Amino acid sequence: MPLVAGADGGTPPAAGECHHEGGDVGVLLCHGFTSTPQSLRPWAEHLAEHGLTVSLPLLPGHGTRWEDMQLTGWQDWYAEVDRALRALRERCSRVFVAGLSMGGALALRLAAKHGDAVAGVIVVNPGIKVHGVAAHFLPVVRHLVPSVRGLIDDIAKPGGGEIGYDRVPLHAAHSLRRFFQLVDGELPQVTQPLLLLRSTRDHVVPAADSARVLSRVSSTDVTECLLEKSYHVATLDHDAERIFEETLAFVSRLAPASGTEGTAAGD
Repeated sequence: MPLVAGADGGTPPAAGECHHEGGDVGVLLCHGFTSTPQSLRPWAEHLAEHGLTVSLPLLPGHGTRWEDMQLTGWQDWYAEVDRALRALRERCSRVFVAGLSMGGALALRLAAKHGDAVAGVIVVNPGIKVHGVAAHFLPVVRHLVPSVRGLIDDIAKPGGGEIGYDRVPLHAAHSLRRFFQLVDGELPQVTQPLLLLRSTRDHVVPAADSARVLSRVSSTDVTECLLEKSYHVATLDHDAERIFEETLAFVSRLAPASGTEGTAAGD
């Protein structure tokens, strides 16, 4: 659904960041391009209910108006999740990074750059390339056309709704393309255990992106799960519970002492 700003023009509460103080194991969740933390909130809440410390930041330029995103780029988005990871590392002994779509690429770069500081990676329908002939014209077109129609709410479940921009700012899309190229080159630096969950019917990110990730990472502990009932925003779709349970099993296997119950904060 198109994003509707709050009364003050800012981020509506449902789309804002989410944090939970739990045990000694933390999970950083990264949302996707033009989306908001709302798309991952059920995932965050499920992990929090099982005693994990969870951080789900709002990326710069997101959650208000698409025009605000025109003023940001991949450096801003990555800096925010990098800051959140460092904060979690001060609080937790083991930290996992996870993400949906572009958030998956952000998580993979965190793993590539932070090495042993990241215990494992969970990605859902990760994006790694801007596809289509039009992508090659972004360097020029972005100066002529400010935005194009976006694609949000790619959800099979009736009544499911993703809060995000219904326009794609082309300056930001150009930056996204450059970011994906950067991450693609860094994938061999990813050595951590990897859990990749992919929808078999995704109208936003093709299966080739997940295949590219799996073929280029250096991880030896790799699990791929196919989500046959969901579209792109699988965290709000029919397979959401499976994503949550697979994540918990993955984290529990790699960090058996998963912490104690905490209290919600920042909701």
